[in-house]
Amino acid sequence: MDQGVVKTYDPVTGAGIVVRDTDQTEVYLRPGSLKDSVFRTLRQGQRIVFQVVAEDGNEFVTGVQLGQDGY
Repeated sequence: MDQGVVKTYDPVTGAGIVVRDTDQTEVYLRPGSLKDSVFRTLRQGQRIVFQVVAEDGNEFVTGVQLGQDGY
């Protein structure tokens, strides 16, 4: 699992960007990324724990959890 901070999030579209803690790379939130999560929305600067799935040369956030330890 990766950890990072929400850089942007648009609650209307469900799209956004998360910056990884490890290497400061950006991972995309796409519409539906929060579907199986406890979250309904995210806010800029919020710390999350997440998994990453790679598709078509891009990395996308999945499995979003709260905080540094996934609580």
